[in-house]
Amino acid sequence: MKVIVQRVNHAQCKVDNKITGEIANGFMLLVGFTNGDNLDTINYMVKKIINLRIMDDENHVMNKSILDTGGSILSISQFTLYADTKKGNRPSYINALNNQDAKLLYEKFNEELRKYLHVEEGVFGADMEISLVNTGPTTIILER
Repeated sequence: MKVIVQRVNHAQCKVDNKITGEIANGFMLLVGFTNGDNLDTINYMVKKIINLRIMDDENHVMNKSILDTGGSILSISQFTLYADTKKGNRPSYINALNNQDAKLLYEKFNEELRKYLHVEEGVFGADMEISLVNTGPTTIILER
């Protein structure tokens, strides 16, 4: 499982010009799954994300978690995180988990996050338009 965590003060997802998810302060997550990912992988990543201390404290030092600041999450599925570009110029996605299993894990991931904070979503498998304002900029890559 790979997750790109971007600290944002605004993030939005649109599908067919309709907003499907929008948040103010928090994290915009790009989420990808591979073979072998399971509930243990999801639980590890959820704990890592909600406790990641990359939110500013009162001294503008990244010392607080999203739980400490009451932030929200916009979660976007993105199988292209598993692109393999070692051969040629056209990426291979052989390492990305198949759609059916990835969708189930993505739904479970968001369900687990919702136990701790507000989560908005994109639409799995859709052609999405994502906009965000990355603060810092702060972008962290997590992989398990």
